[in-house]
Amino acid sequence: MGESLLQLSVSPLTFSGSYRQEFKGPLLYANSARTTAASRRTHRSEGEDLSKKINLYHRWAASLIFKAALPVWQCVCVFVCVCACFTCISMQGACVSILCVCICVSVLLHSAISQPPTESDIYTECTDGYHWDHQTEHCKDINECETIPDACKGEMKCFNHYGGYLCLPRSASVIPAPEPPITPTETNPCPLGYEPQGDTCVDINECEREEHDCQPSQECINTLGAFTCQCPDGYRKVGTECIDIDECRYRYCQHRCVNVPGSFSCQCEPGFQLAGNNRSCIDVNECDMGAPCSQRCYNTYGTFLCRCDQGYELGPDGFACNDIDECSYSSYLCQYQCVNEPGKFSCVCPEGYQLQGTRLCQDINECETGEHQCTDTQTCVNIHGRYQCVDSNRCQEPYVQVSENRCVCPVNKPVCRDLPFSIVHRYMSITSERSVPSDIFQIQATSVSPGAYNTFRIRSGDENGDFYIRQINNISAMLVLARAVSGPREYTLDLEMVSVNPLLSYQGNYQTSSALRLSIYVGPYTF
Repeated sequence: MGESLLQLSVSPLTFSGSYRQEFKGPLLYANSARTTAASRRTHRSEGEDLSKKINLYHRWAASLIFKAALPVWQCVCVFVCVCACFTCISMQGACVSILCVCICVSVLLHSAISQPPTESDIYTECTDGYHWDHQTEHCKDINECETIPDACKGEMKCFNHYGGYLCLPRSASVIPAPEPPITPTETNPCPLGYEPQGDTCVDINECEREEHDCQPSQECINTLGAFTCQCPDGYRKVGTECIDIDECRYRYCQHRCVNVPGSFSCQCEPGFQLAGNNRSCIDVNECDMGAPCSQRCYNTYGTFLCRCDQGYELGPDGFACNDIDECSYSSYLCQYQCVNEPGKFSCVCPEGYQLQGTRLCQDINECETGEHQCTDTQTCVNIHGRYQCVDSNRCQEPYVQVSENRCVCPVNKPVCRDLPFSIVHRYMSITSERSVPSDIFQIQATSVSPGAYNTFRIRSGDENGDFYIRQINNISAMLVLARAVSGPREYTLDLEMVSVNPLLSYQGNYQTSSALRLSIYVGPYTF
């Protein structure tokens, strides 16, 4: 099975084509193994001395029997070895005698000399993929890519191959093997791949002698009687060509695979890096590797996020943090004034006020804290944003002081008949732009005579009509701010209560009055 025949004859001996043998003249047969590359070699006899060849084959056949290293000669001498065999060595069913062999050869040699080759001894049939070339008398490869229309379909490209053809992708890298030159060689009495050495045949190392047809990128490996061409890593052998293996087809890489001739490389998406196995991708902690966040960095799977502290906002680039001007968003953040600061804001108050909480302003009562400069003869009156020093005795002629803040006009003075009997001094402070109408001060009688009727009025100080009196009952009334006023400003209103008593009519139309002198200070702010 798969055997080829080693031939020896006086006429030239030729091997050509694939699995094809041509025989001319009488033959001696021996089994030998051949490779594809060896089958393309051509050996021709140069008509050396026949007896020398016979002696050499005789010694080689005998050595094979004892060494059992190569196939042995089969005994075909039944018609001459009847009584001439002195010794017969049996090995694997073959009978060989040194003397018998010589007699057989002599008979065959005689036949070879006496009989010319006939037409029936020449075989012109070739295996599939080859055709007989009558000019060269060799089997020649058929180029199917030229003879078969549309040999490859679709995006496949046809590549001619020894004894056939290949359909490969157009992007495939195919390095064609060069045709070995056919050079005449000397007649070798040994099987193909072997050479004579003394009385025996030894293997030829085609790789060392560079008698091979491996491609420059292939590695030549010597074998008994032949050699093989091995492709480098990352390639697979198709016929005699080495074709790149597309490792990316097998999804070796977790993210991206880049195929290169003879190899491949794995790449990861941004935010990942190759693991130790050079195939898997692991997350990169950009925050530990100097992420460009100006304040806070949070690592996420495959990326990172920048965040800002309170009072800052992330810039358009996603990395920088810009201060938020809270004061520009609203005028109601602070009661008086908002001051922007890096990452925050603060509220300030005007002089005479202090910050209450974080945004409100509260008046400082300098009269209570002692932060005033009033003398002992003066009274400190606290107003919005400041204080006022007033004389402790504000009674003016014809009034006399009878108690703190109260003045009385004596009845024994004629001038007092048309004046209020008593005047009480009071002080108050209101804010600017107060909503109106607004009740600001309540007046109430401290003593009332039985049967008296009381009325209330603004005696003086309201020339612009900014106030009015709303009487509540017989003994009380309310001072109302009629129009919004702005400070700083000061009003001094005399609020008078007139009493009429009919029970005392025997004395005439009796009436009396008392006044309350109210000093109103309007602060400069709305708080």
